Amino acid sequence: MGKRFSFRDRIKSFSFAFAGLKSLFAEEHNAYLHLAASFGVVLMGFYWRISAVEWMAIIFCIGIVFSMEIINSSIEALADHVTPEKHKAIKKVKDLAAAAVLVSAIMSLVIGLLIFIPKWM
Repeated sequence: MGKRFSFRDRIKSFSFAFAGLKSLFAEEHNAYLHLAASFGVVLMGFYWRISAVEWMAIIFCIGIVFSMEIINSSIEALADHVTPEKHKAIKKVKDLAAAAVLVSAIMSLVIGLLIFIPKWM
């Protein structure tokens, strides 16, 4: 049987997650681009008073892009630790992780355009 449930351990796990966010913004410059874009989209949402469903789509998109960036950064850090020198297989893994961020960002852009273009018109 595993370790007993502990609220203290659960609370401690949040500190690890916040340390990960701190690392993301300290080391990954693209996170600031995502943050700036998110801030701009949220401001536009308030300006045009988007609906609750539109807010859900925007919040989901922001979460997906940040999640993909965090996963990408994790994979890159692990890959660099495993082999700091260039390696064909490691390059493929890092490229695929970066592609996940790109796909989520493009998907989010399209959703944002679907929400905001009608409001601009």
